[in-house]
Amino acid sequence: MQSVHLPLHNAVPVTPATGALSPLSLAAVSLAGGFWGDRQNLNSSAIIPHAVSWVTRLDWVANLEKAAGGEKYEHRGREFADSEIYKLIEAMSWEHARSGETELDEVLDAFIDKLAAAQDPDGYLHTLFGRPWQQPRYSDFKWGHELYCFGHLIQAAVANHRATGATKLLNVARKLADHVCTMFGEHGLNKVCGHAEIEVALVELYRVTNERRYLDQAKIFIERRGTGTLPLFEFGQAYWQDDLPVRAATVLRGHAVRALYLAAGAVDVAVETGDSELLDALKLQWQNTVARRTYITGGMGSHHMDEAFGEDFVLPPDRSYCETCAGVASMMFSWRLLLATGETKYADLIERTLYNIVATSPAPDGKTFFYANTLHQRTNAGTAPLNDDGVCIRGGSSGREAWFEVSCCPPNVARTLASLGAYIATKDDQGVQIHQYAASRIQTQLASGLLVLDVDTNYPATGRIKVAVAESPDSPVTLSLRVPAWAQGAILDTGDGPEPVSPGSVSVTRSFQPGEEILLDLPLEPRFSWPDERIDAVRGCVAVERGPEVFALESVDLPAGWELEDARIDAASGVTDNEGAVTVKLVGVRPPAESDWPFAPANNSDGTDGSFQADVPLVPYHSWAERGSSTMRIWIPTTATSS
Repeated sequence: MQSVHLPLHNAVPVTPATGALSPLSLAAVSLAGGFWGDRQNLNSSAIIPHAVSWVTRLDWVANLEKAAGGEKYEHRGREFADSEIYKLIEAMSWEHARSGETELDEVLDAFIDKLAAAQDPDGYLHTLFGRPWQQPRYSDFKWGHELYCFGHLIQAAVANHRATGATKLLNVARKLADHVCTMFGEHGLNKVCGHAEIEVALVELYRVTNERRYLDQAKIFIERRGTGTLPLFEFGQAYWQDDLPVRAATVLRGHAVRALYLAAGAVDVAVETGDSELLDALKLQWQNTVARRTYITGGMGSHHMDEAFGEDFVLPPDRSYCETCAGVASMMFSWRLLLATGETKYADLIERTLYNIVATSPAPDGKTFFYANTLHQRTNAGTAPLNDDGVCIRGGSSGREAWFEVSCCPPNVARTLASLGAYIATKDDQGVQIHQYAASRIQTQLASGLLVLDVDTNYPATGRIKVAVAESPDSPVTLSLRVPAWAQGAILDTGDGPEPVSPGSVSVTRSFQPGEEILLDLPLEPRFSWPDERIDAVRGCVAVERGPEVFALESVDLPAGWELEDARIDAASGVTDNEGAVTVKLVGVRPPAESDWPFAPANNSDGTDGSFQADVPLVPYHSWAERGSSTMRIWIPTTATSS
């Protein structure tokens, strides 16, 4: 690994110039086992190597080698295959920042060498377009994904530079970005990419280089979106957010990942340019989307066909798409708003998405993944059709798969887990704010001196978070802890005895001494969650949550002879919790007699039978489908539903 020493604060994915809060680097926050620390280790030992093996085996890496060679070749993979390599470069770079020299460094350097060699003299870099035997450059803004791939390359370059100090990939990115500014600036092509992504990348490149034209170009793309530069499409212009200017929209719509990447980039532009009107519009879009178009898991996207948001309150559990990439993009959007405003609701959604989307995707061995995250699996989750390369041809398949023809999600999980330490805490002029709870060490330089905190917790298995001060400035420091919105009855003990605290944020300001401890106890009693009556698809149903985790009923836990559709939950009996083992009382419904027509003038259910009941365990949603083929549901009909 060719690297130079960088200051402690450099290895951070997002570095806004202004905002209520400042991010901490990966070197400043180190996870120590537990729920997320274990997953970071799985990422480095299994997820990243698994993904590297697939992009190599399928010759997606070879596309770069052949492009550099100059001879005619057959492109392998989809039009965005290059971007999966770039996301893995980003993941390996953050992993280097997190853990130092690793076995992945050799792969990282090799990937960078290959793409640098493939770059054209004018900065353009894409393996599917522009050569005499290929489609011309910029001939397909709907589906070509050229600017999308450029964005992921630039993000990878920023990550690599911040993580290692190396400039080789950064120079490639700058040359590419200069090409983009020439081609798409005020006097260039009046176009946007069908898939937003380059906007966040250009802003972050500006933050690294202080080259204003990159920020200006990102702003041009944001302002150009919604002006009808993309052609008509069967799903409508909202599919790629080209129906309304960004600042005129009141809710996210269209393809979920596209919408969320665009929103994240727009926040970056608003913050760097001081555009309060644009920032207010994005805050409103976030609020309305969370209130009306987001699943209980934090998942976004209720359409399979177009991978898109539905209309308000259209949240069918069995047709939920909730793409893993949309979960990652949602975190990106929320994180930027958290840094800009300091409001804890954004950290609440990040937590929900982390535990119920990001953690759900990879299998325990890190070698298979959910692309979509359904809330109701009606048929046994099995293997989807595979092509001749052994790759899943449909991302919305029912089970976890090793790889996909459209394999955006596994590398997205990899780069998110590798950079997860950066989402744990922030700082401001007064002190440190802890947003996500994980066993960790947090150390950062404040204006008054070094602050070092050790966080000891087994969250979310237990709700106790102990923050011990290892080192602190002599002057007063403010330590703020997030109290999640669901944590009614939380208790804080600063050393003067326990006191109740309300959801939001609780702060302690004083001159801390080494060895002092602050205890936060979050109530983890399982709770029923009832849907808004306007969500037709789950009216009469109830879900169970415990802390940040959503729970699910899985068919492998049902008594012999039961089917998932037979089960009704007896909500009046409550929920039993035995050290995290959540159990509910289910009552069976005898199915109606077979009929030639599934509708009747009267209720044709035999109803519930008191002898047909059992106490049945639920599982955390992120761990479903780990015990073989099964059916599953999060929203369970209540006994009142069948009366």
